[in-house]
Amino acid sequence: MRNGRLRRRVMPYRTGATPAVAADSKEFPMRLPLLTVIAIATLQAATPASAQRYDPRYPVCMHVYTGGIRGGGSDWFDCSFTSLEQCRASASGRAASCDVNPYYAYDQPQPRRRPKRID
Repeated sequence: MRNGRLRRRVMPYRTGATPAVAADSKEFPMRLPLLTVIAIATLQAATPASAQRYDPRYPVCMHVYTGGIRGGGSDWFDCSFTSLEQCRASASGRAASCDVNPYYAYDQPQPRRRPKRID
């Protein structure tokens, strides 16, 4: 360092390349913590993809909330109930609620068949 400026050295030309500038070795330790923090934040932000949350074979699902440290936590669905009463009995005393399964195939009337027209 001379006169408050970082001294840079110019690398010799390579064929077809522009001159490379190499910084003093003091710059690298300052970048390492920053790159480490960015890498950790990226890994923490990536959440695993969840598969389908509802089981289409049962009409009622229990939505269970699990609290974590400092407010972090997760939730999951237990779709193994045949009635709201059955689900509410299981959810009693827990951080859970019962919901109607939006993917359950209720008995729907079959579409009417049109008679074939004979011309």
